[in-house]
Amino acid sequence: MAKQSFTTGQVLTAAQMTSLQANDYNQTVNAKVASYVLVATDAGTRITMSNASATTITVNTALFTAGDTLTITNIGAGVCTITAGTATVSTGGSLALNQYDSGTLYFTSTGVSIWNGANPGDITGVTAGVGITGGGTSGTVTVTNDMATTITTNGDLIYGTGSGTYTRRAIGSTGNVLTVSGGIPVWSAPAGGGKVLQVVSATTATQVTNSTSTYADTLLTATITPTLNTSKVLVMVSQNGVAKFSSDTFNRIKLFRGATEIAYVAHAAGETSSAAMNNIGTVSINYYDAPATTSATTYKTQFISAQNTSGVKVQDGGSLSTIILLEIGA
Repeated sequence: MAKQSFTTGQVLTAAQMTSLQANDYNQTVNAKVASYVLVATDAGTRITMSNASATTITVNTALFTAGDTLTITNIGAGVCTITAGTATVSTGGSLALNQYDSGTLYFTSTGVSIWNGANPGDITGVTAGVGITGGGTSGTVTVTNDMATTITTNGDLIYGTGSGTYTRRAIGSTGNVLTVSGGIPVWSAPAGGGKVLQVVSATTATQVTNSTSTYADTLLTATITPTLNTSKVLVMVSQNGVAKFSSDTFNRIKLFRGATEIAYVAHAAGETSSAAMNNIGTVSINYYDAPATTSATTYKTQFISAQNTSGVKVQDGGSLSTIILLEIGA
């Protein structure tokens, strides 16, 4: 119900009293669709705005008196903004009403009003900054850290490309190091070829005898896993206690990478043109290998009795044999 005016001594009818009583519980509703300028008879009523697009409700002076109030409710999808025309509209919150929001205009004088919005101080908009996407001013607002979509692979790095910008650096290969080239970080092989990247060694002092022409393990073996497939492996073997028995034979020793023969010593001990015992002591094999792999690689030695089956041996009497593997950077 709109604001009523009465004169001194006026006797109210039953209908007027009923109307006044109803106003204690319900307000007269003025339904609007287009932007609207308030008029004097809007005092004490509820203005509803229903529009899918943005609208305004304008407040002018000399229409209302001190103490007058009116309520504004936005039921449309478009934002409705309370706008000061010739009057002053003060608020501690927002003058914008989103859908289903309500607020009250309270007049302290004919030209000054206070707007109590639906949720004064609430967030009225979310703006995406650097590295964030999304945002909005109404409804459910979603923001996303776009760094999460920049990274695609386990181990990726993010680096700056300028003020407030960045990009992805894909993970490098095994053994790579991070260096700077042209002002940006890049993955590359370790600088300075020829450097020792790792060392693996093994020993055995177990005496082994072979009386056949079939190669048998000397028990001297070691395994290395190169960090780069461009690395070389320097193999250094010190096979000790190399001997033959009395018959005229000789001890042949070979070096293997896995099942592949890569070096051998044909007459490690023996072939003395006699049946005498021959103990040469130590046989050395040094070999610079290129396995071209980053998988575990095993090096070992094997030996045979090359001339006949009278027998040969290694680690004679518990002599200590040694194998050393050095990974050398390319």
